[in-house]
Amino acid sequence: MNDILENMARRISSGLKRKSLTSCSRWAEACRVMGRPFPGPWSFLHHPWLKDMHDSESEMNIGQKSAQMGYTEWALNTTFFNIDVKGIDCLYILPAKTPDASDFSAARFDPALELSPHLTNMFSDVKNVGHKRAGTTNLYIRGSRARAGLKSVPVGLIILDEVDEMTQENIPLATERVAGQVEKKILAISTPTLPETGINKMYNESTQEHFFFRCPCCSRHTELVFPACLEMVGETVNDPRIVESFLKCKECGGKLIQETKHEWLKGATWVPSFADRYSRGFHVNQLYSCTVSPAHITRKYLRSLSDPSEEQELYNSTFGLPHIVSGAQISDADINQCIGTYKKNSIQPTKIVTLGVDVGKFLHYEVDEWILGNYVGSDIHMEATCRIIDFGKLLHFEELDKLMRTFRVQACVIDANPERRAALQFANKFFGFVKTCFYGMGINGKEIHVSQQEDHTISVDRTSWLDLSLGRYKRKTIEVPMDFDIEYRNHLKALVRVYKKDKDGNPTGRYENGNKEDHYAHARNYAEIALQFATSMMQSQNMQSPV
Repeated sequence: MNDILENMARRISSGLKRKSLTSCSRWAEACRVMGRPFPGPWSFLHHPWLKDMHDSESEMNIGQKSAQMGYTEWALNTTFFNIDVKGIDCLYILPAKTPDASDFSAARFDPALELSPHLTNMFSDVKNVGHKRAGTTNLYIRGSRARAGLKSVPVGLIILDEVDEMTQENIPLATERVAGQVEKKILAISTPTLPETGINKMYNESTQEHFFFRCPCCSRHTELVFPACLEMVGETVNDPRIVESFLKCKECGGKLIQETKHEWLKGATWVPSFADRYSRGFHVNQLYSCTVSPAHITRKYLRSLSDPSEEQELYNSTFGLPHIVSGAQISDADINQCIGTYKKNSIQPTKIVTLGVDVGKFLHYEVDEWILGNYVGSDIHMEATCRIIDFGKLLHFEELDKLMRTFRVQACVIDANPERRAALQFANKFFGFVKTCFYGMGINGKEIHVSQQEDHTISVDRTSWLDLSLGRYKRKTIEVPMDFDIEYRNHLKALVRVYKKDKDGNPTGRYENGNKEDHYAHARNYAEIALQFATSMMQSQNMQSPV
């Protein structure tokens, strides 16, 4: 009997306690227990910027984050609070179900429960990676790539974790899951990548709030920004003087002591750049971090001077800012220097002609004429120059037939996806002249892998060939017609080479389009790849009578 009474007393006490925790920040301080680097009950002492973020009453909240600044803990605490106190079903969305959902459970969810007795008692069923139950309240964990998993889950809270890594076209579908709820909230957080895409686009449409504090040296309200607030000492990564680097006030130049940061950040507040916007947006960088030293940031900056992947990482993960490495994108100036004195479709080609086709809602194409000169080297692409004689977009595959005949195309490369069957039919119709192309994995440089099952199907490395085909605008080895339209121009500029480290720590690059249209850029790429096949074909083959 005593055990029953004690259990009832604990439940009543726990229920009363929960009812008294009317804000997310108070709930976190009362119910969360943390591990390293700051073990013990949750505290905002070393992450003061998170308190107001926890208690935001805005329906839409955007976190453009640098790494290791507590934004994911904000998302977790908001999730747990809504489940525990409000009884609201929650949807936590990660870039992919596998491995992201499994990693989230193992690295974030499970440790939170292990460290916090309140959370352990709260959840009744946690075995299913994608579905956790707390009594009658549900936490759904999904990947952004599968539309089916996002359609049938009505919830009151949605967390979008690492927006820039997600399948962008599925985000609106996911956010509609709260449409039918009276009380609803969305948190979108991510390290940014490119300007005006992903989380940066969301942040730019928000209040754009910055964390201002009173300088202990001059008492003026200010914020920490790079490079104005970092005094970098040393000239190389191995310079022992780097440890002398320090933070400073951009208003007075006074030294800000790293070890007392939690003291001079007391009383700091979020200051919006724009008031009365629907969504609140929060951004802080690692200069605010109590665990990242000025010396560490200085070393990263010095590495970035000679390594584009370090430069990308510095701005994205250290400063939480979108960034384009110099030379990683075709510019208007690059394009303008290549504009010729002719109009498209005004030249009757007499030399080698290739056709590149990118497949989507439309068939975007480019027809190129190639001038080989006195070609004697081993890499025809580096010695040849290109003249674009036509480009455009078509609705039907049958319309490509006229292009093949009109321009007497010696070789065409067409995107194998998403219209695989139609692309194969086109290749069979012009057997020997057309290759269907996949962007493959595990292919080095400009290698072209021919399928063993279908000799008109090839695979290439996407990045290496885009480096070559788009690089012509920087090398000025391509000529474009003077009626070069704005759509074509924008498609070329959409692709940006984003640099990262591979598993061995080596810098690698991959072209990303920031969810912008880039079809003509790929048509350009396929027309470039086709040159290798065109130069190996016999010029006497009859294009008037396809097989």
